[in-house]
Parts: sequence; C-alpha cells; structure tokens
Amino acid sequence: MDEGTKRRSVQLNEIGQIALTVRDLARAKNFYQNTLGMMFLFDVGTMAFFQCGAIRLMIGLSEETVSIGGTILYFKVEDIETMHRVLVGRGVEFVQAPHLIARMPSHDLWMAFLKDTEGNTLGMMSEVARPAMVV
Repeated sequence: MDEGTKRRSVQLNEIGQIALTVRDLARAKNFYQNTLGMMFLFDVGTMAFFQCGAIRLMIGLSEETVSIGGTILYFKVEDIETMHRVLVGRGVEFVQAPHLIARMPSHDLWMAFLKDTEGNTLGMMSEVARPAMVV
C-alpha cells in the first residue's frame, strides 16, 4: 500500500457517540429520558445510553475525579483493529487498545481510546456483526 492510499484509508469523519460525565446518574437519566424526551437504549454499569438522532449519547459517572464538561467524541470505524494498527504506526498514543465493551443482540460493541495532540481523549467505536446462528 503506497503512502497516499494509507493516508486516504484513515478518515475519522463520522461521530457515533458523545459522552457526558454526570454527578448523579439517576437524576441525569431521568432528565435526558423524561425531561428532554430522548429515547433510552440501555444501561451498562454506571452508564446510560440514549439515541439522539443519528448520534448515541452516553451519560455516566467517572471512576476518577474529573471536572464536569469533559466530553469525549467517539468516531465510528468499520475495522477497529486495522485503524488502531495504522494510527499506532503514525505515533498516536492510545489510552486503551481495542476491547469488547458489550455483547448486543445483533453485534459486539468494541472501543479504543486515544489522545489527540492537546491531551483530549477521543474514542473509536466499532459495531461488529455476529454471524447468525443456524438452528
């Protein structure tokens, strides 16, 4: 693969999810679901997920002491392992390599987290379809 092809193969241009840190998950979940009318999707641990148009919103408690307002942009990617390998090759610092987050009814949700040049965390997410079970 030539350098021009490699450059074109990495395009983070679609936001799949936005995360917001909250202090009180139950109160925030009620606000987003009942006050704002967002469609609730699912809970995982200390996180709740909503559909907001084409973008998924995750609200959650942080395991670390962080200031509220630390937003993480999640970019949808088709092949998270290849994207990870290409970006590592370009010197990108990853906080977490690709790992399975949740097994959903039709797919597995994989994520990886990296730092931009300013120290901001960005997420990559990949919804990997599972083969249909033959009965």
